[in-house]
Amino acid sequence: MKNFLILCLTGLLFSSCATINVATDYDKEVNFDQYNTYAFFKPGIDKAQISDLDKKRILRAIDFELSQKGMTKSENPDILVSFFTQTKEKINVYQDNFGYGWGWSPYYWGGAGRVSSYANAEGTLFIDLIDAERNELVWQGLGTGALSQDMERKEEKIKEIVKEILKKYPPQLEDKK
Repeated sequence: MKNFLILCLTGLLFSSCATINVATDYDKEVNFDQYNTYAFFKPGIDKAQISDLDKKRILRAIDFELSQKGMTKSENPDILVSFFTQTKEKINVYQDNFGYGWGWSPYYWGGAGRVSSYANAEGTLFIDLIDAERNELVWQGLGTGALSQDMERKEEKIKEIVKEILKKYPPQLEDKK
């Protein structure tokens, strides 16, 4: 029974880490219906401190999601797309007080139970949309989630994060719901 409980709690911890937290911010004075074409802003993307392979994965995912919204890539774009990333190592500690021995009390701590920990990398992807004519940031979305080192899982995770972020673009569609 104890092992089953530990397995359930560990599964709950890992599944809760699989979520993607998304937030957006935008200029409320901008009419986003005016943006129909886009191009990638290479100088901004080049500064992202990730591998070129991951950059390509992110670019393909953004390209796919924007094309799903009816936008087209152009040499003379309405909007420039840039992105950058941040990563941090997250340490998760799990304490099992269900062992034998004294146990836990508000007045003393006993010797029973186990403590286990695991580390995972948590990454945040920022997607910036810049008005090409005015050269001003008009929309920013960010998504945070656990990263994977497995190549196939990494690609799926990138697609999932980009999709969740760009679900919130354009903001007028979100506000009308």
